[in-house]
Amino acid sequence: MIYNSSHPQTEYNNPALFPGMYPVLFPYGTGGFEVASRPTPLNFETQAEYFLDIESGQFRNHWSFLFVTLNIIQRRKAHLHVHLMTKAKDFPEVAKQFSQIKPETLDHLADKIQSEQTKNLSDSEQEAMKLFSKVKTITSHIPGSVASKIALRNDIRSYFMYFGCPQFFFTFNPSAVNNPAFHLMYGDTTIDLSTQEPDLPDFDTRARRVASDPVAASDFFEFSYKLLFSTLFAWDFEKQRSKPEGGILGHIRAFYGTSE
Repeated sequence: MIYNSSHPQTEYNNPALFPGMYPVLFPYGTGGFEVASRPTPLNFETQAEYFLDIESGQFRNHWSFLFVTLNIIQRRKAHLHVHLMTKAKDFPEVAKQFSQIKPETLDHLADKIQSEQTKNLSDSEQEAMKLFSKVKTITSHIPGSVASKIALRNDIRSYFMYFGCPQFFFTFNPSAVNNPAFHLMYGDTTIDLSTQEPDLPDFDTRARRVASDPVAASDFFEFSYKLLFSTLFAWDFEKQRSKPEGGILGHIRAFYGTSE
Protein backbone atom coordinates (compact mmCIF):
# COMPACT_ATOMS: atom_id res chain seq x y z
CA MET A 1 0.00 0.00 0.00
CA ILE A 2 1.31 3.46 -0.90
CA TYR A 3 0.82 5.74 2.07
CA ASN A 4 -1.13 8.95 1.54
CA SER A 5 -2.07 10.70 4.76
CA SER A 6 -1.79 13.98 6.60
CA HIS A 7 -0.20 12.12 9.52
CA PRO A 8 3.48 11.14 9.20
CA GLN A 9 4.43 7.50 9.53
CA THR A 10 6.88 6.46 12.22
CA GLU A 11 10.22 5.17 10.97
CA TYR A 12 10.81 3.03 14.07
CA ASN A 13 9.54 -0.56 14.21
CA ASN A 14 7.36 -0.06 11.15
CA PRO A 15 7.90 -3.00 8.76
CA ALA A 16 5.28 -1.67 6.35
CA LEU A 17 6.97 1.71 5.87
CA PHE A 18 9.41 0.90 3.07
CA PRO A 19 7.11 -1.51 1.19
CA GLY A 20 4.54 1.28 1.28
CA MET A 21 6.99 3.90 -0.01
CA TYR A 22 8.66 1.67 -2.59
CA PRO A 23 6.16 -0.79 -4.08
CA VAL A 24 8.49 -1.32 -7.04
CA LEU A 25 11.27 -2.54 -4.74
CA PHE A 26 8.90 -4.52 -2.50
CA PRO A 27 6.27 -5.79 -4.98
CA TYR A 28 4.80 -8.32 -2.53
CA GLY A 29 4.53 -5.83 0.32
CA THR A 30 6.93 -7.82 2.50
CA GLY A 31 10.61 -7.64 3.34
CA GLY A 32 10.54 -4.35 5.22
CA PHE A 33 12.80 -3.34 8.07
CA GLU A 34 12.55 -4.45 11.69
CA VAL A 35 10.04 -7.26 11.27
CA ALA A 36 9.32 -8.53 14.78
CA SER A 37 8.30 -12.00 13.56
CA ARG A 38 11.75 -12.78 12.13
CA PRO A 39 13.33 -15.75 13.94
CA THR A 40 16.67 -13.92 13.94
CA PRO A 41 16.46 -10.19 14.71
CA LEU A 42 17.96 -7.97 12.03
CA ASN A 43 18.78 -4.35 12.74
CA PHE A 44 18.04 -1.56 10.31
CA GLU A 45 21.62 -0.81 9.28
CA THR A 46 22.55 -4.44 8.62
CA GLN A 47 19.49 -5.02 6.46
CA ALA A 48 20.11 -1.78 4.55
CA GLU A 49 23.67 -2.89 3.83
CA TYR A 50 22.32 -6.21 2.53
CA PHE A 51 19.85 -4.46 0.22
CA LEU A 52 22.57 -2.21 -1.19
CA ASP A 53 24.87 -5.17 -1.82
CA ILE A 54 22.33 -7.21 -3.81
CA GLU A 55 23.96 -8.06 -7.12
CA SER A 56 21.01 -7.04 -9.29
CA GLY A 57 21.34 -3.49 -7.96
CA GLN A 58 17.67 -2.52 -7.90
CA PHE A 59 17.99 -0.97 -4.44
CA ARG A 60 21.25 0.94 -4.83
CA ASN A 61 20.32 2.14 -8.32
CA HIS A 62 16.94 3.49 -7.23
CA TRP A 63 16.89 7.28 -7.43
CA SER A 64 15.87 7.88 -3.79
CA PHE A 65 16.13 4.65 -1.77
CA LEU A 66 19.80 5.15 -0.96
CA PHE A 67 19.32 8.73 0.26
CA VAL A 68 16.22 7.97 2.35
CA THR A 69 17.85 4.95 3.97
CA LEU A 70 21.10 6.73 4.83
CA ASN A 71 19.15 9.72 6.13
CA ILE A 72 17.24 7.48 8.53
CA ILE A 73 20.46 5.84 9.70
CA GLN A 74 22.04 9.25 10.31
CA ARG A 75 19.00 10.50 12.23
CA ARG A 76 18.92 7.38 14.37
CA LYS A 77 22.53 7.87 15.32
CA ALA A 78 21.68 11.43 16.25
CA HIS A 79 18.74 10.25 18.35
CA LEU A 80 20.73 7.57 20.15
CA HIS A 81 24.17 9.13 20.55
CA VAL A 82 23.63 12.85 21.13
CA HIS A 83 23.82 13.80 24.79
CA LEU A 84 24.43 16.88 26.85
CA MET A 85 27.35 17.52 29.17
CA THR A 86 27.95 20.19 31.77
CA LYS A 87 30.44 20.81 34.54
CA ALA A 88 29.85 18.90 37.76
CA LYS A 89 29.54 22.06 39.82
CA ASP A 90 26.81 23.39 37.50
CA PHE A 91 24.81 20.17 37.26
CA PRO A 92 22.23 20.80 40.04
CA GLU A 93 21.42 24.28 38.73
CA VAL A 94 21.35 23.18 35.09
CA ALA A 95 19.11 20.21 35.86
CA LYS A 96 16.68 22.45 37.73
CA GLN A 97 16.57 24.99 34.90
CA PHE A 98 16.01 22.27 32.32
CA SER A 99 13.02 20.96 34.24
CA GLN A 100 11.48 24.44 34.31
CA ILE A 101 11.81 25.27 30.61
CA LYS A 102 8.68 24.62 28.58
CA PRO A 103 8.97 22.79 25.24
CA GLU A 104 7.15 25.67 23.54
CA THR A 105 9.89 28.04 24.65
CA LEU A 106 12.56 25.87 23.07
CA ASP A 107 10.55 25.58 19.85
CA HIS A 108 10.16 29.36 19.58
CA LEU A 109 13.81 29.91 20.44
CA ALA A 110 14.93 27.38 17.83
CA ASP A 111 12.88 29.16 15.17
CA LYS A 112 14.42 32.51 16.10
CA ILE A 113 17.95 31.11 16.09
CA GLN A 114 17.36 29.53 12.69
CA SER A 115 16.09 32.83 11.29
CA GLU A 116 18.90 34.75 13.08
CA GLN A 117 16.43 36.86 15.05
CA THR A 118 17.91 36.61 18.53
CA LYS A 119 17.72 40.26 19.56
CA ASN A 120 14.12 40.41 20.77
CA LEU A 121 13.87 37.43 23.09
CA SER A 122 11.38 36.96 25.88
CA ASP A 123 12.58 36.48 29.45
CA SER A 124 12.11 32.71 29.27
CA GLU A 125 13.98 32.54 25.95
CA GLN A 126 16.84 34.55 27.40
CA GLU A 127 17.06 32.11 30.31
CA ALA A 128 17.20 29.25 27.84
CA MET A 129 20.01 30.96 25.92
CA LYS A 130 21.99 31.37 29.14
CA LEU A 131 21.44 27.70 29.86
CA PHE A 132 22.87 26.71 26.47
CA SER A 133 26.12 28.46 27.36
CA LYS A 134 26.57 26.03 30.27
CA VAL A 135 25.77 22.91 28.28
CA LYS A 136 27.84 21.22 25.58
CA THR A 137 26.33 18.90 22.99
CA ILE A 138 28.31 15.68 22.58
CA THR A 139 28.05 14.09 19.12
CA SER A 140 31.29 12.11 18.92
CA HIS A 141 29.51 8.96 17.71
CA ILE A 142 27.81 10.69 14.78
CA PRO A 143 29.89 10.39 11.57
CA GLY A 144 30.86 13.71 10.07
CA SER A 145 30.14 15.79 13.16
CA VAL A 146 32.72 18.17 14.60
CA ALA A 147 32.89 16.09 17.77
CA SER A 148 33.60 12.92 15.78
CA LYS A 149 36.56 14.65 14.12
CA ILE A 150 37.86 15.71 17.52
CA ALA A 151 37.53 12.11 18.70
CA LEU A 152 39.58 10.96 15.70
CA ARG A 153 42.30 13.47 16.52
CA ASN A 154 42.37 12.24 20.11
CA ASP A 155 42.74 8.67 18.86
CA ILE A 156 45.69 9.72 16.71
CA ARG A 157 47.32 11.49 19.65
CA SER A 158 46.94 8.35 21.74
CA TYR A 159 48.78 6.45 19.00
CA PHE A 160 51.60 9.00 19.31
CA MET A 161 51.84 8.33 23.03
CA TYR A 162 51.94 4.55 22.64
CA PHE A 163 53.76 3.96 19.34
CA GLY A 164 55.69 7.18 18.94
CA CYS A 165 55.60 9.71 16.12
CA PRO A 166 54.42 8.29 12.76
CA GLN A 167 57.15 7.72 10.21
CA PHE A 168 55.07 7.89 7.06
CA PHE A 169 52.10 9.99 5.94
CA PHE A 170 50.21 9.65 2.68
CA THR A 171 46.84 10.35 1.08
CA PHE A 172 45.24 7.42 -0.70
CA ASN A 173 42.92 8.43 -3.53
CA PRO A 174 42.35 5.66 -6.10
CA SER A 175 40.57 6.69 -9.28
CA ALA A 176 37.45 4.61 -9.74
CA VAL A 177 36.76 6.28 -13.08
CA ASN A 178 39.93 4.95 -14.67
CA ASN A 179 40.27 1.64 -12.86
CA PRO A 180 39.02 -1.53 -14.62
CA ALA A 181 38.32 -3.20 -11.26
CA PHE A 182 35.61 -0.66 -10.45
CA HIS A 183 33.85 -1.17 -13.76
CA LEU A 184 33.88 -4.90 -13.16
CA MET A 185 32.31 -4.27 -9.73
CA TYR A 186 29.80 -2.01 -11.45
CA GLY A 187 28.67 -4.99 -13.51
CA ASP A 188 30.48 -4.58 -16.81
CA THR A 189 31.26 -8.21 -17.62
CA THR A 190 33.14 -7.23 -20.78
CA ILE A 191 36.11 -6.06 -18.70
CA ASP A 192 38.95 -8.56 -19.06
CA LEU A 193 41.39 -8.22 -16.17
CA SER A 194 43.67 -10.89 -17.63
CA THR A 195 44.95 -8.39 -20.20
CA GLN A 196 47.51 -5.72 -19.37
CA GLU A 197 45.33 -2.86 -20.65
CA PRO A 198 41.63 -3.80 -20.51
CA ASP A 199 39.33 -1.96 -22.88
CA LEU A 200 37.23 0.65 -21.08
CA PRO A 201 34.26 2.74 -22.21
CA ASP A 202 34.66 6.42 -22.99
CA PHE A 203 35.32 8.85 -20.14
CA ASP A 204 31.76 10.19 -19.99
CA THR A 205 30.34 6.69 -19.55
CA ARG A 206 32.91 5.85 -16.88
CA ALA A 207 32.15 9.03 -14.93
CA ARG A 208 28.41 8.39 -15.09
CA ARG A 209 28.93 4.91 -13.70
CA VAL A 210 30.76 6.25 -10.65
CA ALA A 211 28.07 8.89 -10.09
CA SER A 212 25.20 6.44 -10.51
CA ASP A 213 26.56 3.71 -8.24
CA PRO A 214 28.22 5.14 -5.11
CA VAL A 215 27.97 1.73 -3.42
CA ALA A 216 30.23 0.17 -6.04
CA ALA A 217 32.58 3.15 -5.72
CA SER A 218 32.71 2.64 -1.95
CA ASP A 219 33.35 -1.08 -2.38
CA PHE A 220 36.12 -0.27 -4.83
CA PHE A 221 37.77 2.11 -2.36
CA GLU A 222 37.67 -0.50 0.42
CA PHE A 223 39.02 -3.16 -1.94
CA SER A 224 41.82 -0.84 -3.07
CA TYR A 225 43.13 0.22 0.31
CA LYS A 226 43.00 -3.32 1.69
CA LEU A 227 44.86 -4.55 -1.38
CA LEU A 228 47.47 -1.82 -0.90
CA PHE A 229 48.06 -2.63 2.75
CA SER A 230 47.99 -6.39 2.38
CA THR A 231 50.23 -6.48 -0.71
CA LEU A 232 52.71 -3.61 -0.45
CA PHE A 233 52.73 -3.08 3.31
CA ALA A 234 52.14 -6.77 4.20
CA TRP A 235 49.43 -6.09 6.76
CA ASP A 236 47.28 -9.03 7.83
CA PHE A 237 43.75 -7.67 8.35
CA GLU A 238 42.50 -10.91 9.88
CA LYS A 239 45.23 -11.12 12.52
CA GLN A 240 45.53 -7.32 12.83
CA ARG A 241 49.31 -7.36 12.59
CA SER A 242 52.15 -7.21 10.10
CA LYS A 243 52.91 -10.35 8.13
CA PRO A 244 56.12 -12.22 9.05
CA GLU A 245 57.82 -11.38 5.75
CA GLY A 246 57.14 -7.65 6.08
CA GLY A 247 56.37 -5.20 3.30
CA ILE A 248 58.13 -2.41 1.44
CA LEU A 249 58.35 -0.42 4.69
CA GLY A 250 59.37 -3.38 6.79
CA HIS A 251 57.15 -4.54 9.65
CA ILE A 252 54.33 -2.14 10.55
CA ARG A 253 53.48 -1.81 14.23
CA ALA A 254 50.30 0.18 13.64
CA PHE A 255 48.59 2.54 11.23
CA TYR A 256 45.68 4.94 11.41
CA GLY A 257 43.47 6.16 8.61
CA THR A 258 40.21 7.98 8.09
CA SER A 259 37.97 8.56 5.10
CA GLU A 260 36.08 11.71 4.19
